[in-house]
Amino acid sequence: MNFYLWILILTTLISVLAFSSSNLMSKMMFRPYQIYEHGEWYRFFTYGLVHADLIHLLVNMWVLYIFGSVVETSLVQLKGFRGEMFFLMLYVGGLVFSPLLSFQKHKKDIFYSAVGASGAISAVVFAFIIMYPLAPLMIFPIPIQIPAVFFGIAYVIYSWYMSRKANDQIGHDAHLLGAIYGIVFMFIIEPRLILHFFSKIF
Repeated sequence: MNFYLWILILTTLISVLAFSSSNLMSKMMFRPYQIYEHGEWYRFFTYGLVHADLIHLLVNMWVLYIFGSVVETSLVQLKGFRGEMFFLMLYVGGLVFSPLLSFQKHKKDIFYSAVGASGAISAVVFAFIIMYPLAPLMIFPIPIQIPAVFFGIAYVIYSWYMSRKANDQIGHDAHLLGAIYGIVFMFIIEPRLILHFFSKIF
């Protein structure tokens, strides 16, 4: 069924619609105050369907296209026909789990909002890293390939540091929690991956 592709198409369509509809954007974005004070829990899902601008959308969808196809195919190989459903659980679970720190921090802040599927995509990327820790990745603008596990370590350290220090309107908390969710999810659904991962890197 290729859930990653349907997610990509749906997210692109709704994001493009929201670019020209401030009302739609406002209704769907992650706003902890609205969730906490008015019970709009649906925002834990809908915020991942809208993006700040075209570049934000294109980057997220490009990463989803690259890693989502591999992760979903690999889950089908691991879990049979249930693999596609596990991919959906990985993505949607990452979407819900990744903004929890932001929700706790900003639930009394009427002005805070966030959009974008970065947390869910972070979960997908780290699911890939768990399965293929030594796969070569090239990260723009660095012109060399590095093993996926090294990228993952650097990404976690950077996200943790920036979540504590930065005020750049980027959801570093969500990136970090999405990564953690992706790792834990993969180890829970397929415990053999724990041995596989560590045997590859040591």
